Amino acid sequence: MGTRKKLHIGMSLAATWLSGEAWRRSDSGIGGIYSSEFHVDIARRAEAAKLDFVFRPDTLFLNTDALDTGPGFASLDPTVLLASIARETSHIGLLSTVSTTFFPPYVVARQIQSLNWISNGRAGWNIVTALDGNHNFGLPAMPSPEERYERAAEFTEVVRLLWNSYPNDALKIDRQQGRYADSPAVLPIDHAGKHFDVKGPLNLPAYGDTPIPLIQAGASEAGRNFAASVADAIFASTPDMEAGIELRKDLRWRTGKYGRKQDDIRVLPGLSLYLAESRAEAKELFAETHARMEKNRKLASIREMTGLDLSDWPESRPVAAGDLPEPPLMVRSRTHSELLRRLILREEPTVGDLLMRPEVIGSAHWQIIGTVSDAIEQISAWADAGAMDGFVCVPGGSVDCMHRSMEEMVPGLVEAGLFREDYAGSTFASHLRE
Repeated sequence: MGTRKKLHIGMSLAATWLSGEAWRRSDSGIGGIYSSEFHVDIARRAEAAKLDFVFRPDTLFLNTDALDTGPGFASLDPTVLLASIARETSHIGLLSTVSTTFFPPYVVARQIQSLNWISNGRAGWNIVTALDGNHNFGLPAMPSPEERYERAAEFTEVVRLLWNSYPNDALKIDRQQGRYADSPAVLPIDHAGKHFDVKGPLNLPAYGDTPIPLIQAGASEAGRNFAASVADAIFASTPDMEAGIELRKDLRWRTGKYGRKQDDIRVLPGLSLYLAESRAEAKELFAETHARMEKNRKLASIREMTGLDLSDWPESRPVAAGDLPEPPLMVRSRTHSELLRRLILREEPTVGDLLMRPEVIGSAHWQIIGTVSDAIEQISAWADAGAMDGFVCVPGGSVDCMHRSMEEMVPGLVEAGLFREDYAGSTFASHLRE
């Protein structure tokens, strides 16, 4: 076999292995999830495995309805957390999630560039438009996806202009001549657009000349266009190989519309992993994790995404294309809604099948329930089929599963020729170029 293209792998710092019932395990470490040490341990394991990056997903609201049975989306601020991790690591990329819907671009440009300095060029920005949280920022309702992405495009343009407004080579620090910087090289951006008026320049110079990677989350029509125009990678939900192949082909085609090369964007689906010594143990781990998830919640999720009320249907009854009503006008996640409708059109699953789908019980991620060998085999198949350029590890069920993914699965991918043996550079951007 010839040389295989190396994958790009990230690790989620959201403790997904503590979701569902898993946080109740005696070894879960749930009491430490708001500490730096908890996350530093994960980042060090990911760096030892030579992963491209760690990242912290983020929401800007608290789901109080879920607090009885879990953290309810409570979390540390991503950029502050990653700054603490920067001092305890040396190579791994640090991807912070910041919404373009609620914050001013000047603040975000400064935050991310500050992280870039603190980490010596390892910062990245996961650009999200957010699905909730409007009431915490004075908005009576969330803007439409089209409005959110229109704002995101202008927001990202402003941030990039600000990063370039104070170039690193403007710093002279010439003690003999008494010249700290070349002030004529530091210029205002004078941006006046539909959503923002920003003069600039940024009050922080760029770190070196290495670009800060931009990652985009979401794969709706508007999200795909936005990703194709600016993103170095997209973190998207692709619950099956066909969805991954379709998304990757489509995004590589769309990049041409924006004057970019096909390889300028990388598709990195979330990979939900339930790994154990045997397949039976892995299935048991998955079942235990989701044991208390109420059927009514899952039925409500299906209804919200598809318009189908299946509350009186037996679980053995297939759901066919003809059962689908018109798509709901307003859905929380258009990406998840489209994925679930596509599944029904293609496979006619039973109600029982739908109730266990990742689109319904989680974040619609690609899912592997089995052994480490099973995971390596499936990842190899997806890579060979052109369904992705890498993935983001989202381990589930137990701390042991997270450890297995870093300490057994990733080395297995190295042995299969699908992942790096060591870092070739020390910046986030250099990892993505490998």
